[in-house]
Amino acid sequence: MASVLYSSMALVARERTRDKYALCTIATCPISTSYYFYRVSLAANAVFAALFAISLIGFLGTYAFTRRATAFTFAMTAGVILEVIGYAGRIQSNQNQWGQTGFLMQIVCLTIAPAFMAGGIYLCLRRIVYAFGPENSRISPEAYTRIFIPCDLLSLLLQAAGGGLASTASHQNKSPDTGDDIMVAGLAFQVLTLLVFMILCVDFAVRTRRRYKSMGQDAFDQNPIFVSMRGSWRFKGFIVALALATICIFWRSVYRVAELGEGWTGALIKRQWLFVGFEGVMVIVACFALNLFNPAFTFKEAMTGLGGLGSKKKLARQQRALEKNGSASHSDVDAVQDPKTIGV
Repeated sequence: MASVLYSSMALVARERTRDKYALCTIATCPISTSYYFYRVSLAANAVFAALFAISLIGFLGTYAFTRRATAFTFAMTAGVILEVIGYAGRIQSNQNQWGQTGFLMQIVCLTIAPAFMAGGIYLCLRRIVYAFGPENSRISPEAYTRIFIPCDLLSLLLQAAGGGLASTASHQNKSPDTGDDIMVAGLAFQVLTLLVFMILCVDFAVRTRRRYKSMGQDAFDQNPIFVSMRGSWRFKGFIVALALATICIFWRSVYRVAELGEGWTGALIKRQWLFVGFEGVMVIVACFALNLFNPAFTFKEAMTGLGGLGSKKKLARQQRALEKNGSASHSDVDAVQDPKTIGV
């Protein structure tokens, strides 16, 4: 009975607090009573909103021009759209820092957006493994997406579910701690997944270099398309861009785990410059790096080879068709079974 009475009194107190600040403005209430503990910068958030809008146009324009890298484009586009919405929420908060709508828009959208971008990054590694040769990898090229894409989806679901619970609790004037804890769990899992991904990337690079030192060019796949692509400055730039984007998303995710781990009133969340530097700058650098060295441009014809979504089903269909045709030669069947001949 006492616990019920205490809970009821707490709800009444929270309701009175919300009503007290419902009509607050910058001129009438201390900034510390708002959802933010600093004056939300209109200029900084407007710049980020514009930059992410430019990045969005870049990804969509590249896809419209090339019609390649569909899954990668979807992942990056979804993430960038959420970034634009999130910064629109922060711009709205500049006008009313006591309003829930803008605050919840930014904290949910900006939290989950990089999970989509991480998915786009994971899709690229399989292509790189095929470009250098699967023999250099500790695991099969397909294993990278089979491992990391489900992990990324789980991370995204946890962050989205946590954000939804926190948003609902906030609207009902209840504590968002449970939702926040679930969001942090999703972010922490994203950090772990990215860490394992980076370890495997380094392992692949080391193994490839060792085989190159002992075998020379024979250590690499000799498909003419891959040979030409490996020597291009675009492909080399893509490797650097992908590494930079991965590090930026990883560092940003580590920061958000530390920030949200303290709750919505912690020490880190009260410092706008940390948010601008470790959230905004890190993510926009990752996006622009992949805008400039989009795999649709860097891989070109190689994008139609094994490694794309549905390519293994396509391989099976082609093989069954040749086997069903009694006039097909053994060389035709062997050509279909060779992953490097698909789309070449």
